Amino acid sequence: MTITAITHARVFDGERVRDDTTVLIEGPTVVALGGAVPAGADVVDARGGTLLPGLFDAHTHTSAQALALALKFGVTTELEMQGALTKTRRAHIEDDDTVADVRSAGFGITPPGGHPSELFPEGERPGGDGGPARDDLGDLVMPFATTPEEAAGFIPKLVESGSDYIKFMVDDGTVEGHPGLPCLDQATLNAGVAEARRHGMLTVAHTLTLDATRMAIEAGIDGLVHVFMDRPHTDEIIGLIADSGAFVVPCVVLNASMMGITGAAHADDHRVASRLDEAWLTTLRASFDRYPQGKLEDVLATVKALHDAGVDLLVGSDASVPVPFLGGVAHGASVHHEMRYLVQAGLSPLDALRAATATPARRFSLNDRGRIAEGLRADLLLVDGDPTTDIDRTLDIRAVWRRGTRLVTR
Repeated sequence: MTITAITHARVFDGERVRDDTTVLIEGPTVVALGGAVPAGADVVDARGGTLLPGLFDAHTHTSAQALALALKFGVTTELEMQGALTKTRRAHIEDDDTVADVRSAGFGITPPGGHPSELFPEGERPGGDGGPARDDLGDLVMPFATTPEEAAGFIPKLVESGSDYIKFMVDDGTVEGHPGLPCLDQATLNAGVAEARRHGMLTVAHTLTLDATRMAIEAGIDGLVHVFMDRPHTDEIIGLIADSGAFVVPCVVLNASMMGITGAAHADDHRVASRLDEAWLTTLRASFDRYPQGKLEDVLATVKALHDAGVDLLVGSDASVPVPFLGGVAHGASVHHEMRYLVQAGLSPLDALRAATATPARRFSLNDRGRIAEGLRADLLLVDGDPTTDIDRTLDIRAVWRRGTRLVTR
């Protein structure tokens, strides 16, 4: 088996920076950091660049096509927060090194008519590149629950059908412009989370408001896959989240889009535009625009307060399908945009990189990735320059490897 030697690399290993290091890859695995280059190795001279662990997108709704797009941007793992790529439905993904790997919640627990039904009027749910069409749901569990007993009853069904973690929708439609949506109540949420814990399952919650966030923390949720955007943070809510040990996937790019802020400036970057087709560029240049009264500066201040309180932050985009009314985000591209937002909020570039690599791997117990270390997957991203001091350089992509296989781009 041929060994690949990536030489003279500045290496961000997921936690710290190593200068002028050689990384050896054999098959799908990193076999050494440092040491001599073996005779006959395939040498990649990384001089002037930085080698990073493959990036995570910790909040997507995805498909094989979207995973291929993500990989072009160095995103080697997506965490699907509602969709079809559960354990029983992704064998074709796990062994395909032309697409990013994926883990999935399956479908989130929500009341009948609850979020996200308001986004897709009857008969308008996209299929193809955006996830399962209505006739392709197969054995997926659709967990509509209105009582504690119903919520608890769906947990073993979700586990059996291949969900990697359990998601709860806690959303009354306020932010999406549909106030009064059916929403899980506290007792139902509590029962579902408790039952998931009994099954050893990680739990996450969709929470766009401060009140929904408080409900999820009270229920004992492991992670929040949005940061609230309906009001400024308080010391109380930051303390509750920090004391609970929950992680947060802020999805600032999504909140900005909800406020009508498009991704046009990001789409105009040639490093982004060269990797997206016209449908995705059109989508990135659009926005959700459902909560124009929101204030991005409040969201950024909340992100900084969470970080300062020691809360684990994870990079996520909420990218889904290439349609303008779900705009402002795109697979792969928006991971880089989100890291810039985290730095804008006051995190260091190293903090932002950890939020896209080692931290999501640790919080989702994907212990074979997220870092560059002997014995781990060779999911790697080589960029020009030094993104550990200038986060903008993450888009200066020189090479991507998924399980040691270098992505071939045309």
